[in-house]
Amino acid sequence: MQIVSVLSTIFFLLVLAVPAQTQTVCTPESRERLETFLERLSGENVQEKNINGLLMEIGSWFLGTPYVEKTLELPGPERLVVNLTGLDCTTYLETVLALARVAKQGNLRMEAYEKELERIRYQQGKLGEYPSRLHYFTDWIYQNEQKGLVRDITQLIGGQPYENKPTFMSSNPKYYAQLNRTDYVEALTEAEKAIAKRSYFYIPKAEIHRHERQIQSGDLIAITTTLPNLDVVHVGFAVEQGGRIHLMHASLTSKEVEISAKTLQDYLMGNKSQSGIVVSRAVDLD
Repeated sequence: MQIVSVLSTIFFLLVLAVPAQTQTVCTPESRERLETFLERLSGENVQEKNINGLLMEIGSWFLGTPYVEKTLELPGPERLVVNLTGLDCTTYLETVLALARVAKQGNLRMEAYEKELERIRYQQGKLGEYPSRLHYFTDWIYQNEQKGLVRDITQLIGGQPYENKPTFMSSNPKYYAQLNRTDYVEALTEAEKAIAKRSYFYIPKAEIHRHERQIQSGDLIAITTTLPNLDVVHVGFAVEQGGRIHLMHASLTSKEVEISAKTLQDYLMGNKSQSGIVVSRAVDLD
């Protein structure tokens, strides 16, 4: 009986020790790359750089990284996915922002990065079940503005009202394996209702050239859509080149992280379903 009791105690202590680790998914290759980037940042005086400059520098380290979609859509319970070897447009933006923030905080540890990524990716900054993830990017902007991480500057630089009532996820649960649960669909429906109650602004694609001088390299660009049940179809970072704004992003077309050869306006004009942009700016850390 004593042996059983001792073994039970050891098992209980082991269970207590692993929950935080089991909620994070990170391959050895991604961990190695993350540690390399954290070490690289530790050798720089990042406090002399503003957050946008740091976003540009870190973002450029990922140029050529393969585009891989649905890296967050793992079977089973929701977990924090740390993937630096394959990125879609949103995970690329989140990864770069999380790295820049831990660098500015002077806390260049794996655990600090995970905490910052969780803060950025989830409602109230806490990983919960599948609906806790910020699935719609206008909601991502709104909630991260509430957390003090970014600021939506679209209206400030001349944006127009944007009708935004997304319902795609709750209307199409068949496209999401996790939405085979009625309570998850209901939670997403409530999130969509909250999004629809807010006011949003965008810059129509034909007018980007009139406002792009107010856009800075490192600003977060969200591309809006003509589709009535979606809000944003692509995201990336603004990059100034030759007096014009281009997009640094994980590209579905080229299948890698790149800086678009076309200007941001020309990039959107070539796609009928893309209607304009929402511009956000990361909040610098004092």
